[in-house]
Amino acid sequence: MNREQQIITWLREEPLHLQALMQASELRLNDAWLAAGFVRNLVWDRLHGYKNATPLNDIDVVYFNPEDCSVAADERYEQLLREKSPDLPWSVKNQARMHERHGHTPYVSSAEAISHWVEVETAVAARMSAAGQIELNAPLGLEPLFTFTITPNPRHAIASVFAQRVSGKGWLERWPKLQIQALIERKSLNL
Repeated sequence: MNREQQIITWLREEPLHLQALMQASELRLNDAWLAAGFVRNLVWDRLHGYKNATPLNDIDVVYFNPEDCSVAADERYEQLLREKSPDLPWSVKNQARMHERHGHTPYVSSAEAISHWVEVETAVAARMSAAGQIELNAPLGLEPLFTFTITPNPRHAIASVFAQRVSGKGWLERWPKLQIQALIERKSLNL
């Protein structure tokens, strides 16, 4: 089984993940994905042999709508999701405005925004298609998720943010086989 199919299988096997994918798809947001820890944590759990998925601090729903970049729009979508699943920690963010956080040039899609996230392994997302198929979006590839590394993304390029996330998130305690990858070659990510 290839990496993509393996991740899709793991997502289908987790009731919470499957529920979240289905409910987010019902919003019909443009270029929408469930991202960050939603996929990354599940892969790291399975690679460490954990039977139960690590509880999620939030479920990141990212989408792309340059016509309405307001925080209020994100809050409306979060409220709709909470009405359907009040037990899930939804966080909705329009990637059309996220470039402002780190001084990047404007993004043109969710995939481009994801490709600038802090860690390479975090830059993976999933969604449920209208036909009920799980699709993945991994602009930096899937392989890094399977190498037991936490790698700073050269596109993000803020070392202090990477260091703060690694220490603050407790990843090395939760997944002790992980190692911090200090430098990676831009070539390996086609940058």
